[in-house]
Amino acid sequence: MQSVHIVSAYDEELKFLSKRIAAMGGHAERMVEQAVAALVNADHGLAQKVIQDDIVLDDGQREIDDKAIVIIAKRQPMATDLREIVGAIRISADIERVGDLGKNVAKRVASVDGRQPNSLFRGLEALANLALTQLKEVLDVYASRSVERIGFVRDRDDQIDAMYTSLFRELLTYMMEDPRNIAPCTHLLFCAKNIERIGDHATNIAETIYYIVTGDQMPVDRPKSDKTDKVVVSAAAVPAN
Repeated sequence: MQSVHIVSAYDEELKFLSKRIAAMGGHAERMVEQAVAALVNADHGLAQKVIQDDIVLDDGQREIDDKAIVIIAKRQPMATDLREIVGAIRISADIERVGDLGKNVAKRVASVDGRQPNSLFRGLEALANLALTQLKEVLDVYASRSVERIGFVRDRDDQIDAMYTSLFRELLTYMMEDPRNIAPCTHLLFCAKNIERIGDHATNIAETIYYIVTGDQMPVDRPKSDKTDKVVVSAAAVPAN
């Protein structure tokens, strides 16, 4: 919970940051959902809408940055308040980046010809659903400041990584079977990586929330090996026919 100040305007200024974060988060979620839908359905009009909607997040981040600077200059916050303001800056940057990733997916709709198996698109949808669920849950934690719920983030991130690796292998196999699949599947690989990165930004947000509430950094997680690098090495070792 945010502290209550003698100057009510100060409370309103802090609430403004939280409300703008919530609005940006909802907008970013919709952008990613629509980008994936545009990719699956080859909906070029929806893809263009997602690309144009990115400006909303750009404006939101700038607004939060500007407001935060004014609050710091005017109120000279300390301790929890200062962490709250700095945290809002960091979280807005992560959310803006999520929007960029959704826009990147939308930009590739025109480059995918639709000849790929439905299983590939179902895999992308499943990956997006998992990443967006993580983002929504993290934003709920930000609203409630219930840091005891934050442990799910790393487990969910592991699931996202595992699903991405599986999809990566499937796309790579499909490319090796028919050279004509290389170009569209490469675009789908970039889409999958963009979606996987959403989970990383959700993890960043969780770490920021933990710092806002406790004043401590989240414990360092075990290092992750990049399984996709191993897949690339293995594929490169396969002799050409």
